[in-house]
Amino acid sequence: MTHPFLDLPPLTAGRFAAIEERVARLLATRQDVLITQGEALLPLEGAIRAAAGPGTVALNVITGPYGQTFGDWLRDSGATVHDLAVPFHTAVTADRVREAFAEHPEIDFVSLVHAEAATGNTNPVAEIGAAVREQGALFYLDAVASVGAEPVLPDAWGVDLCVIGAQKAMGGPAGVSAISVSERAWARMAANPHAPRRSYLSLLDWKERWIDGGRKALPHAPAQLEMLALDACLERIESAGAQAVMARHAAAAAATRAGVTALGGGLTPYVHEARDAAPVATTLRAPAGHSARELVARALASDPALPLAAGGGALAEEMIRVNHYGPDATPAAVHGSLAALGATLAERGVAVDLAAARVAVDGAWR
Repeated sequence: MTHPFLDLPPLTAGRFAAIEERVARLLATRQDVLITQGEALLPLEGAIRAAAGPGTVALNVITGPYGQTFGDWLRDSGATVHDLAVPFHTAVTADRVREAFAEHPEIDFVSLVHAEAATGNTNPVAEIGAAVREQGALFYLDAVASVGAEPVLPDAWGVDLCVIGAQKAMGGPAGVSAISVSERAWARMAANPHAPRRSYLSLLDWKERWIDGGRKALPHAPAQLEMLALDACLERIESAGAQAVMARHAAAAAATRAGVTALGGGLTPYVHEARDAAPVATTLRAPAGHSARELVARALASDPALPLAAGGGALAEEMIRVNHYGPDATPAAVHGSLAALGATLAERGVAVDLAAARVAVDGAWR
């Protein structure tokens, strides 16, 4: 018995390298781009453990749960960490970053999440990158949720380590990820005696065996299906045009915020200002006295395909996420999500205006 997912010719080193080149074009970068064989947590952790260690003084910006995780990894690596935390309903500013530098002029590493799909905010990386360049620090960026939904430009922004994943706005697989690495980031890793070596976390192993070898021989068997899926999703973005894909995500976010405001019933955008709201997903605050988890469960009972989820962890009772990314960055997904939430609130005796929400969504979609 044959199967199209099983009976495939081996993925060649040349095809693997060509997919990396496609990622580099998407990021408009001339840095080394490495596709890592695992979910994005692999290069996110690998990059921190390679570039940070005893003697590193890090500014770790926290605008959501991933920022908290990065602080833990930095401390585990032996770095001295100064956390800059802001409320999850807003974004950090370049001025706040500069204030942290003034207070701790020894900072030489900055970690930041571009867009937090978990909290629905996005940070002004271009402005923050300018501040980091002034400081001379190494700049590490998690762009897993933002890539495909908004510009991600490592070279233009001075990002030294930029990690992306395909499973959100790119509409691709979760089983492979990528990282762009600047020359000075490679130098920092090479000078770090604590950087992972002979390890699945080791970026330096990949560099020496793959990049420095001219990308002629893969270090191990690639994740073939995931690599082919990544290639297909990159091809789809190129065909549609990256600007068009990002515009679709921005429209979905604007339409969701407008629709929720018109719907009423106490459901409101979780991120207060539209400028701080991520185009990849819109988070909503549940009405007082109502559990976000229960509202989402009831809405999904009417249509399990809707891109709705309750917030994670401590946010599960107050936050609703409309994950309008990838194939769900459409008017239908926004209309369906708000209609289901509105109907659920109406069942509970809450006054909502479903017709006004529909009009607002259509009016805001651009």
